[in-house]
Amino acid sequence: MTDVKKGLTANEVEQLTNDGMVNVSVGKQSKTIGQIVAGNVFTYFNLIFAVFAVLLALVRSYNNMTFLPVIISNMFIGIIQEIRAKKVLDKLTVVNAPKTSVIRDGQLHTVASETLVKGDLCVFSAGNQLSADAILVDGFVRVNESLVTGESDEVVKNAGDILLSGSFIVSGECKAVLTNVGLDAYAAKLAMEAKAGRKKHKTDMMQSLDKLVKTIGVLIIPIGAGLFLQSRFAVGGSIKSSIDSMVASLVGMIPEGLYLLASVALVVSVMRLGKKNVIVHEMNCVETLARVNVLCVDKTGTITRPDMSVTHVEILDYTDGYGKHTDYHETERIIKNVVAAISSDNATMEAIHSYYGIEEECECDQVFPFSSQNKYSGARYGKDVYLLGAPEYLLLDSYPDYRNIIDKYSCNGERIVVFGLANEQITGEAVTKAITPMAFIILENEIRETAKETFEYFKKQGVAIKVISGDNPLTASKVAIRAGIDDATYYIDATTLKTDKDIADAVQKYTVFGRVIPEQKKKIIEAFKMAGNVVAMTGDGVNDVLALKCADCSVAMASGSEAASNAAQIVLLDSDFSKMPDVVGEGRRVVNNIKRSASLFLAKNIFSMLLTIFTLISVNLYPLYPTQLSFLGIFTIGVPAFFLALQPNKSLIKGDFLLNVVLKALPTGLTDFIVVTIITIYGNCTGAPHEQTATAATLVLLTVGMAALVRVCKPFDIIRVCVCVAMACGIVFSMIFLRSLFAMVVLKGLALNLTVMMMVLSLPLYRYVCRMTAWLIDFFENHNRHFRHLLKG
Repeated sequence: MTDVKKGLTANEVEQLTNDGMVNVSVGKQSKTIGQIVAGNVFTYFNLIFAVFAVLLALVRSYNNMTFLPVIISNMFIGIIQEIRAKKVLDKLTVVNAPKTSVIRDGQLHTVASETLVKGDLCVFSAGNQLSADAILVDGFVRVNESLVTGESDEVVKNAGDILLSGSFIVSGECKAVLTNVGLDAYAAKLAMEAKAGRKKHKTDMMQSLDKLVKTIGVLIIPIGAGLFLQSRFAVGGSIKSSIDSMVASLVGMIPEGLYLLASVALVVSVMRLGKKNVIVHEMNCVETLARVNVLCVDKTGTITRPDMSVTHVEILDYTDGYGKHTDYHETERIIKNVVAAISSDNATMEAIHSYYGIEEECECDQVFPFSSQNKYSGARYGKDVYLLGAPEYLLLDSYPDYRNIIDKYSCNGERIVVFGLANEQITGEAVTKAITPMAFIILENEIRETAKETFEYFKKQGVAIKVISGDNPLTASKVAIRAGIDDATYYIDATTLKTDKDIADAVQKYTVFGRVIPEQKKKIIEAFKMAGNVVAMTGDGVNDVLALKCADCSVAMASGSEAASNAAQIVLLDSDFSKMPDVVGEGRRVVNNIKRSASLFLAKNIFSMLLTIFTLISVNLYPLYPTQLSFLGIFTIGVPAFFLALQPNKSLIKGDFLLNVVLKALPTGLTDFIVVTIITIYGNCTGAPHEQTATAATLVLLTVGMAALVRVCKPFDIIRVCVCVAMACGIVFSMIFLRSLFAMVVLKGLALNLTVMMMVLSLPLYRYVCRMTAWLIDFFENHNRHFRHLLKG
């Protein structure tokens, strides 16, 4: 009943709203705040630490609960981080069209999509996402329904056709009446599934941490039970000392601070990028982008500015179908008329509109909007259909006849559009007969000022740049050369790539891919991934959506379509590609610094594991108190690791995360184990009080810990020097004023002499173990390389 010219009246809208026929958003499908809090509080490791705290409280060993602040901080960081992610997720539905153009009372308005009602007359154009189901009443559009149907092919929609909510207008413009809104719309029924489909994949770093934690989680239960039983019944210790011993051993084995460090570092990175107008939808992608070694970019909008301009129009000698010779001015008039009839729904048409103006002298009978699939747009006047588009798609077998003209401009990196008369009935599908060309329209994009500098950065970082463009491959190649992209002379026309094998072979040889259609973009990304690369993709159009979703890390320009911004993990708000080095740098800073700092954490875990095994075998009390491990953790691990994680570090990420960290932590862990074992044996042989040996062991561990911190901080800068000095001062201050908190006692006699001697000897021992470990690593690496060489031979 909607008036297809004036739309609904204000009274009708009000009545329909009161009747509940309004386009309300789908209910939130993400976790509630309560579920998020519960999920972070009631975890396996929180349960273990809660048990530790209860056991210590029962024996009134409150000073050994110094591990609790780290656990509570980690829990709160997790809650805050997940709530932040929830806010982003709640905004992401299958339909993400916050504003829609609607005609009411004969006037065009832009309203919030949630205020639309059933029967509203809406206006949709290229790049828009449909916010409700509708029936097309006027116009002609091509629609991408891949988000709701799974089919990536563009679908032609004419008057009377159904438009599904959640689909995107690729080209053209239309008026449509809403038929199903809110929860009745097609997209609403897919909302939960769509959100579930946006689950984050854990990166190498987080997967490594999970593996480590799960392994330790299985081991601590039998080890803890064995330690308590041994201490209580075999050694004859009290319940309090047995619990203190067990908790100290198990707390040292759990890298609780490492998760906190990773969470804080990622949050800080996202905040830093936010200040640079870079929005990160998924924090894990910061690490992924840091590992990227292939970056796929589009020519327009990335290498060049998105705005185009017409530089020249070359009119051809032309005789129409009636044998009448058309002069220069007549051809210009026809071009101008056709251009005025076609909507400026892409950058090319905007530039041609700007050149010719938009006055239409003669109204056309039918308009064919631009299709990225078939690469043309056009208009019909009676029997004559004039088309405007890519020469390869419209000239077909007559293309070689005009190669000299096309190559002349392509060699300068300019873009060529052919205008001519169709020689067949046009239905909106691909042309099968070559058109009769009347003119070539030459356009160009300016290279971005920062393009060369940005690509030079990626070259130095070992990242290969690949250009994937819908333009002429020669044009794209010349533009890439001007932008300073390596090997840009190696280009290919994607229309020659007929099979997946062709694409797989092409990605090994070529840098520039021209005349690429949306489905091929996705297949090219997949081929790079199948070749073992970590691939990032930048895009700004609806035709980039499939490739963006396929890439390991996707980056969209905010100036592009809503579809691209929704599909991407990272959005450059000011559409400035030169911000990419900042994003990559943040990722590398996080991963490299966490890798550096994680060696401090794992050294304690390796040491604690070895010492626990020694304690079980030798039937002794665990030589340290939980609070002393916290003392060690604060000044030689936790606090310095936090500051080191925020340092600049743009080095390439190499190797397996966990293996690298364990190998770097091994010398410290082994040295700690050796010196504490010697002190423990001394205490058993001399009958020294447990408090004396525990204090002696702690002082020697602090010495080794500071040596390890100095090693990790190299090469020094002012911040790293300040960190080392501050930690040393913190240790001295705590030894003077906080001895009781950390269960430290005054050493006397032989215990004091042994401690001083071990502190002095621990430094050369640490250096020797570092050298031995490095030699063993080199030996095994060379042995493995030799073994692999033999296998290949």
